[in-house]
Amino acid sequence: MLHGLTASRRYVVMGSTALQRSGRRVISYDARGHGASSPAAGGDYGYDVLAADLLAVLDGAGAERALIAGASMGAHTAVRFALEHPGRVAALGLITPAFDPAGHAEGLARWDALAQGLRRGGIDGFVQAYHVEEAPEQWRETIERVLRQRLAAHEHPAAVADALEAVPRSRPFESMGDLETLTMPALVVASRDEADPGHPLRVGRAWAEAIPGAGLLVEDEGPPARSPIAWQGGQLSRALIELAESAGT
Repeated sequence: MLHGLTASRRYVVMGSTALQRSGRRVISYDARGHGASSPAAGGDYGYDVLAADLLAVLDGAGAERALIAGASMGAHTAVRFALEHPGRVAALGLITPAFDPAGHAEGLARWDALAQGLRRGGIDGFVQAYHVEEAPEQWRETIERVLRQRLAAHEHPAAVADALEAVPRSRPFESMGDLETLTMPALVVASRDEADPGHPLRVGRAWAEAIPGAGLLVEDEGPPARSPIAWQGGQLSRALIELAESAGT
């Protein structure tokens, strides 16, 4: 289980224990600089080292092959790892990917603003820089509450600010054509832009189209607008269980 940027290990399946109850071993950890994990030496938060961290975790746990499930930054890390170590990956659960090789430089100013907000004003500064008021009214309370909960879990907020500047500048892969080399079972879970514009639906669709045989799971269209599947730990876990079964794990 690989979480997203500014999150921690709880925020992949949102605390759901359905995977454990299905009889599966679940390994989750805080990425470098996040949660209880130490800051990166030299501020290195690129996808090369994030993938190397994943390899170290799997080796340390004695897990030769695993279904790798990741959200956002975690999805990008999972793909980087699968490209480098395909034999270690039984299946890929890619939740709300946001990386588009063609538009990689877009949005960096926003990430920098979030980093500056966190450094200068802590959680309040981050939330202010996030501009929750620009989200649809029905999601604002949920988004702000989750943001505050996620950020409160970090022992080293300055390291999270460093990661906010570094991770978006790193490339998990070079072109969409790289995804065409992935042959393991895969599921992309995307969200509609009304609730989660930071993880565009078009990117999720592009990933699913590029990875051979990959499935695409998206909440139904409104009205009323549906809560993203990526926010629903139980439903997301069930999708991952089905993916694991299809991969024989």
